[in-house]
Amino acid sequence: MHTDRGSQYASYEHKDLLKQYGIIQSMSRKGNCHDNAVAESFFHILKTELTHHKIYHTKQQAKRSIFEYIEVFYNRERIHSSNNNLSPVEFEEKMLRKEKAA
Repeated sequence: MHTDRGSQYASYEHKDLLKQYGIIQSMSRKGNCHDNAVAESFFHILKTELTHHKIYHTKQQAKRSIFEYIEVFYNRERIHSSNNNLSPVEFEEKMLRKEKAA
């Protein structure tokens, strides 16, 4: 399990709990806030655009909704400024066309 260096994650209690369940912990390096930046950005977007606005009555309902958000909307329709305002699929297709042309 990867975490930042927050005191709750560095505590002996937390470390003991992970050990109890056979979970290996990794942490960001001290002073390096960029380790988790991409993942944290994605989960912030997922929460603000989807899950904070929905009530799920079953785990299966949540899984289906999140899958559809990621696979249908986020990857295929939602534009990303880091991809020259293309969706991830469009950006990848554009890069593949460039590689084939070269």
